[in-house]
Amino acid sequence: MFVLGLTGSIGMGKTTAANYFRILRVPVYNSDIAVHSLLEPGGEAVTRVAQKFGGVLKGNRIDRNALGKQVFNNQDKLDLLENILHPLVRLKQKRFLVKSAIRKENLVVLEVPLLFETDGDKLCNAVAVVSAPNFIQEHRVMSRKGMTKKKFNGIKRRQMPDTEKVRLGDFVIPTGLGKRSTYRTILGILDEIGFPKR
Repeated sequence: MFVLGLTGSIGMGKTTAANYFRILRVPVYNSDIAVHSLLEPGGEAVTRVAQKFGGVLKGNRIDRNALGKQVFNNQDKLDLLENILHPLVRLKQKRFLVKSAIRKENLVVLEVPLLFETDGDKLCNAVAVVSAPNFIQEHRVMSRKGMTKKKFNGIKRRQMPDTEKVRLGDFVIPTGLGKRSTYRTILGILDEIGFPKR
């Protein structure tokens, strides 16, 4: 089974690229969705996060906005949160890979924003980096509800620079030239790794 990592900085177009892989019937693991599920009612991280971070429990789920305010610009609290979440996210990822192997999938995609930063690329046969010009990235991110320039810059500081990700990646998926170009690039990647399109 070929494991393709899919990564890129905030606002670069990972969601669009991942959706194209899904359209092409490639199973995709999304680490952001995994994190959200851990903090929702019944999530495996709810109790521990509520114990370590006061005032974030709303009903039986974690209020991610309240949690975000506590960890923003506080490296110690961010490290504490990541020490809770990252092992659980990796466990969900492992389950996804095992199930995919049992189903005899030829190819799967691991969509992980901090793939290189967390050494997740070591699990992959190759990595595709989603990239766009800085002005497009900023426009996309700043149009999100509740986003501020300060928050955007804080997120960027925690992520490896786009130029470095592009250098480390095996493939680059440009998303600043329109969706058709992005889709064609993904088709080319599938051809190059020998994935039979279904």
